Amino acid sequence: MAVVVVADIAAGSSVGLLPMTALGPAFAGLAGGWRRTALVGLLAVAVCCGLGIYDGLFEERRGFTAVASVVGVTVAALTAAIARQRREAELASVRSIAEVAQRVLLRPVPRSAGHLRVAVSYTSAVAEARIGGDLYEVVASPAGVRVIIGDVQGKGLAAVEIAAAILGAFREAAYDEPDLRGVGERIQRTAERTVDAEKFVTAVIAEIRPGAGATVMNYGHPAPMLVAADGGVSFPEPPEYAVPLGLGTGLTDSPTPFPVPMEPGDQMLLYTDGVTETRNKAGNFYPLEKSAPLLRAADPDEALEALRTDLVQHAGEPLHDDAAMLLLRYRDRTAPGGPGSASHDQ
Repeated sequence: MAVVVVADIAAGSSVGLLPMTALGPAFAGLAGGWRRTALVGLLAVAVCCGLGIYDGLFEERRGFTAVASVVGVTVAALTAAIARQRREAELASVRSIAEVAQRVLLRPVPRSAGHLRVAVSYTSAVAEARIGGDLYEVVASPAGVRVIIGDVQGKGLAAVEIAAAILGAFREAAYDEPDLRGVGERIQRTAERTVDAEKFVTAVIAEIRPGAGATVMNYGHPAPMLVAADGGVSFPEPPEYAVPLGLGTGLTDSPTPFPVPMEPGDQMLLYTDGVTETRNKAGNFYPLEKSAPLLRAADPDEALEALRTDLVQHAGEPLHDDAAMLLLRYRDRTAPGGPGSASHDQ
């Protein structure tokens, strides 16, 4: 508006710059609140009237037309500002509900579970999204530490609903069932009731007991990555592949539990396909096996964060799919921060 005033005085009344003072309330309505828009609008009307008197435009219709234009734009800007503020308030409410849903669905995993140290990372493919179709959980049960990681096919609220049902079934079964096969059967029954014909869920469930290694069941999910204490990397494959959950096969196509050796100093990374299917600009998939040395950091959270950062840098842009990672580190009971160390068990 200051530029309009200077230009009008310099150019004279013949140019007709008075209506351009309406740019002030127009831009204020885009960025500011309704009070600020109203103040800028009043200032614009005052400036327009002042220039009109200076130019002698109120002796003809041009002056009144210019003032009417500024008043009209101010009213429109006020309406837009009020509507925008209401939408922003509704969005803030929705985000608050989403944060509560996140804490219920993907609640923070314990840093310590039995003889394991645990770290988790979740990167959403949707900007500012908190939850999606990826799921994970860690439960320290009487039978050992039981974990699940899974990926619901598709996105949106339907995927979130299915993920919530699968997690609810796992959390209950992990405490109740004496063996891992029973946990898997409970999850399968829930999937058959919950997952519709157009979706499915890939998942890995595992049970890790001290001195007995891990037992794994794989429902069509990427194989976990086992990093040995000496740096060796392997991807334990099931003896027979099973179909994902929710494809209508019932319990007749359950995966066979298979053992995975896991000793002190070893660590297991469970992940969703959003990790291994991330491509860089050249079209190359993320080299997870070559990135295993990033997990050598003493703190598992720092190790997993280094891996997540490397994944994002490999993509060079926002991820196109959700990426969840769950790191389980078999710790030495005699090492600082072991089960007898209270500082890491809180």
